[in-house]
Amino acid sequence: MPRAIDESVSSEAYRAIDQMREALSAHLTGGLSPASLALALIDWSIHLAAAPGKRLELVDKAVRKSARLSTYLAAAAVDPETPPCIEPLPGDYRFKAQGWSQQPFSSFAQSFLLAQQWWHNATHEVPGVTPHHEDVVSFMARQMLDVFSPSNNPLTNPEVLARTLEAGGTNFVQGMQNWMEDAARAVSGRPPVGTENFTPGEEVAATPGKVVYRNHLIELIQYEPATDKVLAEPVLIVPAWIMKYYILDLSPHNSLVRYLVEKGHTVFCISWRNPTADDRNLTMDDYRKLGVMAALDAINAIVPDRKVHATGYCLGGTLLSIAAAAMAQRNDDRLASLTLFAAQTDFAEPGELALFIDHSQLHFLESMMWNRGYLSSDQMAGAFQLLRSNDLIWSRIVRDYMLGERTTMNDLMAWNADPTRMPYKMHAEYLKRLYLDNELATARFMVEGRPAAMQNVRVPMFVVGTERDHVAPWQSVYKIHQLTDGDLVFVLTSGGHNAGIVSEPGHKGRRYRIAERRQHDPYLDPQEWVEAASAKDGSWWLEWSDWLLERSTKERVAPPSTGAPDKGYAPLEDAPGTYVFQR
Repeated sequence: MPRAIDESVSSEAYRAIDQMREALSAHLTGGLSPASLALALIDWSIHLAAAPGKRLELVDKAVRKSARLSTYLAAAAVDPETPPCIEPLPGDYRFKAQGWSQQPFSSFAQSFLLAQQWWHNATHEVPGVTPHHEDVVSFMARQMLDVFSPSNNPLTNPEVLARTLEAGGTNFVQGMQNWMEDAARAVSGRPPVGTENFTPGEEVAATPGKVVYRNHLIELIQYEPATDKVLAEPVLIVPAWIMKYYILDLSPHNSLVRYLVEKGHTVFCISWRNPTADDRNLTMDDYRKLGVMAALDAINAIVPDRKVHATGYCLGGTLLSIAAAAMAQRNDDRLASLTLFAAQTDFAEPGELALFIDHSQLHFLESMMWNRGYLSSDQMAGAFQLLRSNDLIWSRIVRDYMLGERTTMNDLMAWNADPTRMPYKMHAEYLKRLYLDNELATARFMVEGRPAAMQNVRVPMFVVGTERDHVAPWQSVYKIHQLTDGDLVFVLTSGGHNAGIVSEPGHKGRRYRIAERRQHDPYLDPQEWVEAASAKDGSWWLEWSDWLLERSTKERVAPPSTGAPDKGYAPLEDAPGTYVFQR
């Protein structure tokens, strides 16, 4: 027995050496695994070298694109109004300004777009390349190309040149001042310029309420009623713990919490603790028990004998789905309905975030988190920025540092600049068990020794996906149709992962599609669903409000008391509490 213990300790020591080495490497690579990138590049290179047909195709495409560009340049020399030979991809706004339609800037843009298209061809459909490696190589190629985009060079960007002539070069002076201010804030750990105008409890997260329960992981907020009578069944909101909860309680005009309260709902919302290195061993099950289940216990004490409309957003929706499946396995019927906002339950096609998740990358991340005790907010922000580098990195460099401008901070941007950390053990479990092994979708996710299977969830469901979601693509969210056979309403709304959810009535340009799947209806694939669903203008919040109303007791009741002091849930302090201020 002593020998076995010694061998175990010795093995741990050897593993610690590897983890320390990788943790040190992570500081130099920004958390990206060099091995993962190298494996993808080698896979692509070897298969391209072994595919003479693919190489000939690329040569042919290069010749054709060169001919297209030459024809365009010749025509544009005679007629400046010649239409472009290639258009930017949807969502690429780098070349929308009027100056890009004039020579020589139009030629710069056309050359770049043709090169971008060629590299897309070069990194896709190479015979034998692993799909994940193909995506990684394509992503790397896009990042490298974006560095050399003419929009990012002050000498080839007509907007920057025009501003420089107009301002006599003072735009670069102002841009340098902007950069120095941003750098100083980054070094000192202060948030970006303008966030000070959006303080939780004042400009945002201002819906009146009380913290009625607190444990090590959550504060539970109960909001004050805004109507004389309320719906009998309360609403519990489980936000993602990757960011602060008040994405759903922004400014008064676009707060989903305030909207629900004004519709007569009794609303509870979880505010997650911002974990530190001391919380390194918190697990996913801790988040389930100390988060969702503890909140439900508190609500049942405050509003007894009433079922709960449970609502989860992003990671919070995934956790809520696990909790609901585990409850169904145990015949726990405290839920009246289940609503998921941009939340995945099947991770077979998780979207662009999968670029950063494979076994090599996960091992690298685990080593980094093992060393720190958590995944830092700047590390997560870097990954999200790379996914949308044109919008979040390069456009900001051009606007703030070349044009010398500042984008006016709004509530959503300020919330986005207020991130949280992720505990080591929980995040490692989350990535491995859900992203890599897809345990929830395959009914292999074990909770207290029993499988949490979505097939067991029988309560009505309302699921929302967003059209331009780079975190939880709507086609992935839509897979919930394959995991449950109960009544389900699916909404596809315009916007992205955050803006599509913060879609208050009156917001211009909002639209959505909606359709209900009854228990015995046949399955439609995503494209069939889009063709069959009703297209509407406006906010989907109204649809959800009506849906909740239909699944609530018809007779309204007097608002419940705030907290339940006699049961151990005395009001502790005003909303938004203390956890929201943790940095």
